[in-house]
Amino acid sequence: MNQRIERLREESFAATPSISIERALLETAFYREHYGKHSLPVLRALVFKDLCEKKTIYLGDGELIVGERGPRPKCVPTFPELTCHSAEDLRVLATRPMTSYHVSENDIATYEREVIPYWTNRSIRERIFSRIPDEWRTAYEAGLFTEFMEQRAPGHTALDGTIYEMGLLDFKQRIAERLTRLDYLSDPLASDRAEQLKAMDIACDAAVIFANRHADLAWQLAKTEADPARKAELTRIAEVCRHVPAHAPRDFWEALQMYWFVHLGTITELNGWDAMTPGHLDQHLAPFYAQGLADGTLTRETAKELLCCLWIKVNNHPAPPKVGVTAKESGTYNDFTNINLGGLRRDGSDGVSELSYLILEVVDELRLLQPQTSVHISQKTPDRFLKAAARVIRNGYGYPSIFNTDAVVMEQMRVGKTVEDAREGGCSGCIETGAFGKEAYILTGYLNVPKILELALNNGRDQLTGKQIGPRTGEPESFATFDDLYAAFARQLEWVVDLKIRVNNYIERMYAAHSPAPFLSTVIQDCIEKGLDYYNGGPRYNTNYIQCCGIGTVTDSLSAIKTHVFDAGSVSMGQLASALRDNFKNSEALRLKLWNKTPFFGNDDDRADDLMRRVYDSLFTAIDGRPNTKGTGYHLNMLSTTCHVYFGKMLGASANGRLAHLPESDGTSPSHGADRNGPTAVVKSLSKMDQIKSGGTLLNQRFLPGVLKSDQDLDKLAQLVRTYFRLGGHHIQFNVVDTATLREAQANPDEHRNLLVRVAGYSDYFVDLDLDHQEEIIRRTEQEMA
Repeated sequence: MNQRIERLREESFAATPSISIERALLETAFYREHYGKHSLPVLRALVFKDLCEKKTIYLGDGELIVGERGPRPKCVPTFPELTCHSAEDLRVLATRPMTSYHVSENDIATYEREVIPYWTNRSIRERIFSRIPDEWRTAYEAGLFTEFMEQRAPGHTALDGTIYEMGLLDFKQRIAERLTRLDYLSDPLASDRAEQLKAMDIACDAAVIFANRHADLAWQLAKTEADPARKAELTRIAEVCRHVPAHAPRDFWEALQMYWFVHLGTITELNGWDAMTPGHLDQHLAPFYAQGLADGTLTRETAKELLCCLWIKVNNHPAPPKVGVTAKESGTYNDFTNINLGGLRRDGSDGVSELSYLILEVVDELRLLQPQTSVHISQKTPDRFLKAAARVIRNGYGYPSIFNTDAVVMEQMRVGKTVEDAREGGCSGCIETGAFGKEAYILTGYLNVPKILELALNNGRDQLTGKQIGPRTGEPESFATFDDLYAAFARQLEWVVDLKIRVNNYIERMYAAHSPAPFLSTVIQDCIEKGLDYYNGGPRYNTNYIQCCGIGTVTDSLSAIKTHVFDAGSVSMGQLASALRDNFKNSEALRLKLWNKTPFFGNDDDRADDLMRRVYDSLFTAIDGRPNTKGTGYHLNMLSTTCHVYFGKMLGASANGRLAHLPESDGTSPSHGADRNGPTAVVKSLSKMDQIKSGGTLLNQRFLPGVLKSDQDLDKLAQLVRTYFRLGGHHIQFNVVDTATLREAQANPDEHRNLLVRVAGYSDYFVDLDLDHQEEIIRRTEQEMA
């Protein structure tokens, strides 16, 4: 990287995450004056416009891509309309050991005086918790599930290529044309559609104003700049910001800045989870790259420098602060912008270009926390590209993750998307599948599957507290057969899913009614034509996901019970239940027997893998196709982020020999230390799961650095990936680091500030993780390649 990029990277890396209360103050003042004077969509658009007109803007020395959500890099706003943090919340955020955010006592006092009084009993979070049934609250507090939308807006939004073909003035023309076709005679929603379309129009104006303010600032700085080279850059920045996003981009620089302004617009309007992602960025930028090289206005090095500037901009934007359970389920600064490389084009041709390789170079050189980068491999993807990705992976910081494009397409077609829209889609966030630019695919929260088995083994009681939570399905000693136990598990599962979906549907309507997102809606296909908001069924496709955690732990626990209690009869159910309640105190011999003498998932052993399939099928039956409030339905996916650590803390001892409060298995990965026959056995076990029926699965693997030293080793890694994908796998990712390095980082964190590791569907700095998360990574099996 050149000197500019080295400096900007170091500034971004070294910046301390902090909280700005500016957005909250501006929004609160606007609501005080205008609430009740406009429809909710128009009000929200006017709030967005007010923010774009008044918020502090930043243009850093040497920057080429410009714009920040906050007044400076890594300074994030709060969103009191969604979650109004208390003064105590803000102090906790400033002092907690993991993912802390600096906030001054003066700002806390101002927040307490100006913001909190207005939003008390008005925020979405307070509306939710004031109306939910006690049954839900009890299950939530016991760690049976989490709720994504209690602090952040529904998100997981990815773009297609439309913004590179249309400017916001073109979107305004489309909106105006749609307004002329409203049918007030026969459409009872015509007036509502009109308000939504007016809001979208205002939101387009707001984003253009925001860009023009940057153009004005760049122009002013250029007039006083003494260095001729920087003066020319500032003049060019002013020209770029005057053209985009009002108009479609004409070249590579404008295309990058176009995306960045749209990204900033969506994450300023609301704090959607996850942040906006550009989707197939290499495919979107490839025509501009080729054009610039052909006409001599762009060089490879200039393109690389501009890409680096975009990467640094994304890294400047930590996730908005989270507290309580939501912080525990996703304790990271990473906001999950996931850049897809490769894959397929809309017409089915290979999506890899020379720009795909250039972006891999950027990822490899910068080694930043975010954005996330993933490579998408189809049968048409050249081996050269997969091997190029493998070279980056072996450097040991967890990027890129690898996805099976052919599986991703089939997953989407299974639920009714066209093949073209499915090819244009991919994965955002961690591993979640969606149709880019055309879908609202909303994560509703994690489901603690091992905890459900715990209820079944305790007649619906929480093993840790003794509190009755689920239905009474029988004391464990009453189960005469394994099928009796499994029937109790299935009944508890049905009860939990019903409870979660009932409240999810209520929350979904809360967002549609109180927090529309007119700017986001503008850039997502079909919202304008329908005259409906992104949160109200506007996109072409509308999906809700429930993320299921711990399938390795629950499978191994069921296998232990079946093997030792029902098949061999060597352990009584009463003996096992007592040992679990006592966390194996005075039962170490039994614990070791369960751990060492049970068929475990991840070893290509049908005795365990058949149970995994049975659990997976039960999850699918309980969740898939259940109706949401937008005329479509729920689906499952299999990931955990960091929630497997939180869920483990809420879980007593497990029948597989796991002690109470330790992490459960992550994603669809085997339990820690249970995969004993190498990575090929792991992928063969996973291939027995019909992953096409999901919206995504996550497989973590950890290799010793010596395993990937030579080109032949990289070939073996590529073969492992190809084998897994031929068997129907959705995703795989790798940590390439040894335990000695991780222990050294624990002992001397200041010397390992740059050590990135793969946590779940994202990477994080190892020394930024708390001890529980560090130990969870260390406990993962160190694989070797056969």
